[in-house]
Amino acid sequence: MPDSSPARKRKAHRTHTHLIQWRWWRLFFRWLLAGLVIVGIAAAAFIWIIYGGLAKQYDLAKLGSMPERTIVYDRKGAIIGKLYGENRIVVPLDQVSPHFVKALLAREDSRFYQHGGVDYIGVARAVVRNLKDRKVVQGASTLTMQLARNSYPGLDDRSLHRKLVEVMLARRIEASTPKNAIIEHYVNRIFFGNGLYGIERAANAYFGKSAATLTLGESALLAGIIRSPSRFSPFKNWQGAKRERDDVLKRMITTKAITQAEADSAKAEDLALRAQPAFKSQGDYAMDAIKRALDVILEQKDFEDGGLKVVTTLDHDLQVASEESLEKRAAAFEKLKGYPRISKADFDKQWDQVSEVPTTPYLQGAITAIDNSNGGILAVVGGRDYRQSKYNRALQGERQIGSTIKPFVYAAAIGRGLLPGTLIDDAPIPGSWSPENSDGEFLGMQPMAVGLIQSRNTMTVRVGDQAGLDRVIELMRDAGIGEHAERSRQIFIGNVGTNLKQLVSAFTIFPNQGIRRRPYLIERIEDRNGAVIYSTPTLEAMVLSPGVASITSRLLSLVMDHGTAASARTEYGWKVPGGGKTGTTNDYKDAWFIGYSPNVTCGVWMGCDQPQTIMDDAYGGRLSLPVWVDVMKKAESLGYMTSGPAQVPLSRVRLCRTSSLLATDQCNAAAASYEDDLPYDLVPQAFCPVHGVGGTVPGYMPPPGPPGRGGGFWDTVRSWFR
Repeated sequence: MPDSSPARKRKAHRTHTHLIQWRWWRLFFRWLLAGLVIVGIAAAAFIWIIYGGLAKQYDLAKLGSMPERTIVYDRKGAIIGKLYGENRIVVPLDQVSPHFVKALLAREDSRFYQHGGVDYIGVARAVVRNLKDRKVVQGASTLTMQLARNSYPGLDDRSLHRKLVEVMLARRIEASTPKNAIIEHYVNRIFFGNGLYGIERAANAYFGKSAATLTLGESALLAGIIRSPSRFSPFKNWQGAKRERDDVLKRMITTKAITQAEADSAKAEDLALRAQPAFKSQGDYAMDAIKRALDVILEQKDFEDGGLKVVTTLDHDLQVASEESLEKRAAAFEKLKGYPRISKADFDKQWDQVSEVPTTPYLQGAITAIDNSNGGILAVVGGRDYRQSKYNRALQGERQIGSTIKPFVYAAAIGRGLLPGTLIDDAPIPGSWSPENSDGEFLGMQPMAVGLIQSRNTMTVRVGDQAGLDRVIELMRDAGIGEHAERSRQIFIGNVGTNLKQLVSAFTIFPNQGIRRRPYLIERIEDRNGAVIYSTPTLEAMVLSPGVASITSRLLSLVMDHGTAASARTEYGWKVPGGGKTGTTNDYKDAWFIGYSPNVTCGVWMGCDQPQTIMDDAYGGRLSLPVWVDVMKKAESLGYMTSGPAQVPLSRVRLCRTSSLLATDQCNAAAASYEDDLPYDLVPQAFCPVHGVGGTVPGYMPPPGPPGRGGGFWDTVRSWFR
């Protein structure tokens, strides 16, 4: 009989109520789940649309565009420096050891070949692990996600927004890029500490070998330091780096990339870690000059990422020899008895090895050498120590040039018809300005040649007067010097400033038969694909006629044979044909020598940063000439002293010492005539009117003689010094 007691009725009511509640709760959870699914789908759609669109804004071509160092080469192909970009050498994947690829995947992304950019299994595993440990101990970034993050600026922060863009970008990369290409981009882009980017530079820096030859142990070590290269750099933390290696080998066993026996063998390897190279600044005066040239040639955006090949006109061997000679000769001069200033050796003892010095207190110098055939700069030295002073004295040092201006004064006069045998008075200059000669003496009437050979100031002023101040200034400017020279007769003896590069370039007109070729340093620039993006053309201008240049050059050769630079041959053993000119400014503040062979023109300046007396008798022939000889001898040993341009044809003529015109019988009777060999275009077209009746001889032109024939006046001049 059914139980109809109140207790049973209450129990039945409660059961019915619970059943109804359960049904409502089940319905609620179903709707909640459905809502969550809808929200999830909506969120996924939102992420797909919004962040997928953001990911499309990135140019995938930049994955393989990685900043490398711009490599600078000398004219012979020797690497002389690196600029801009990152310390990286990009290599194809087939030039990377398979050991490293396996170690990398085991450590960073063991499911790389199974996912499409995002490893969802790895994400789930990381979430579980992080929840368990209540902190972030494991990430879920795939190799592709890391590549995306490392390839584009703005993806290196830790925000959720960045992570979502990274995820969508990784999927886009995977959809368009082969797996092996992704690995190739990654191994070339990754940072390995100590300023090293890419596996090739890391292998070379740490083990002294290429990435292709890495062993399993070396590969595991390099793969192990990727996550924290600063912390685990083998140069700084050898034991820590080895622990990371062992962890990578353990992972490789787990992923079945290697066997236990292979891991044991790798651990037993004798890892020959290369010694950490001492820090060496890329800076020196040559690289400073190259940077200055690049700043003019290219826009900043064109070279800031590096990866270019810059071929210069420099000769590295000559550059090194120039630097060594300047230091050796300057240091020797500082040791002379009575030298009044601090030497560089003593200054070095006080220097903190770090701070740059605004103005160095010791003897300084600069050198520039130029290839006469095209204007290419072979060597440029801007001082004695780039660490102490970045001021490039070869390019920036505007100093008075003293007697090195005199060849231009004489050339201007020769162009106006004055000839080397014409008599010029070596006597005091009348008026308020009366310069003296360095020996304090006056020689009276002398052939013009003596004024240049012996650097006579009073004769030079009179020669300049005959040439004309306007013509001298015009010639100087055509040669590239004295742009801002003040109009004053003091210009004739060197009261004009310029820098060493410009002065050396100006002197090239004498061995080049009057042609000046624009000096330049950058031969060409190639992009990372080998395409030439810039090439410097040879630009030239006729500054002097070949005849005027030839006569002036012959006078300058006598300066080296018998004049103020004779010690080049008698004391320092310079035998190659050529010419040059010393220069010393007032109170011995600047010492110059500019000289040339048929193929190379070189200039040397020595002095103090703040113009002041170097030392008594600090002539250009004493300080700068020995350095010049050292540099030119090195150039000779490097093969630069071959034959130069063909000599200008000469004609034997009889001339008057007074008028610079063709001599008459009356000139002969007055003992005022002499024979000389002149370029045919300089042979006078008129007879001397001074010693008798003269006049023009229409169409008169003596026939050209054999090139370079000596004798006559030049033999007479040489005889004076025997």
